[in-house]
Amino acid sequence: MECGLLYSGGKDSTLAALVLEPLYDVTLVTGTFGIDTGGGAVGGEGVVENGRAAAEAVGFDFATLELDRVVAESAVERMVEDGYPRNGIQQVHEHAVETIAADERFDAVADGTRRDDRVPTVDRSLAQSVEDRFEVDYLAPLGGFGREAIDVLVAERLRVETGPSETTPKADYETELRALMRAEYGDDTVADVFPEHTQSRVVGRR
Repeated sequence: MECGLLYSGGKDSTLAALVLEPLYDVTLVTGTFGIDTGGGAVGGEGVVENGRAAAEAVGFDFATLELDRVVAESAVERMVEDGYPRNGIQQVHEHAVETIAADERFDAVADGTRRDDRVPTVDRSLAQSVEDRFEVDYLAPLGGFGREAIDVLVAERLRVETGPSETTPKADYETELRALMRAEYGDDTVADVFPEHTQSRVVGRR
């Protein structure tokens, strides 16, 4: 059976792919709003290429998912109003889950959300709604794993680089949302809304 897994190029979504690998034909899917992320990367190409490189490094098929730019614009507006990214990221993730679920290539859709995540999450009612409306299975293969268990498995199975989220090459929603926010509101607003944090980038298997 074919499974499309929303893919950021980081350790959680990659570990989720490894968990599903014995059970499904997994394709790693990076969503893009087609937003210029700087450095000459036009139309989300930086995000897509980062996702493709990580997928190739761990030996999975790769695909892209076109997301609705209006959703990104709404999410950025909400984040600026809130002063923090949580609700906007949740809004985008729910849109991505529904968009990939509508893709008829896949019998199942998945993400790398974990038991301890505050955002993004997919609660039971949304998962059931997605399954009913799109006739797919929604999977959260890391839903029962705590942070320590994930860290141990990642250390054993994956080669990972880490760095500041602002500069680490990655394929998550935050990259394009930051770029859109920067273009509309400036660097100071981006710094105010997004707290400094470390991001992972997978560069291979062990």
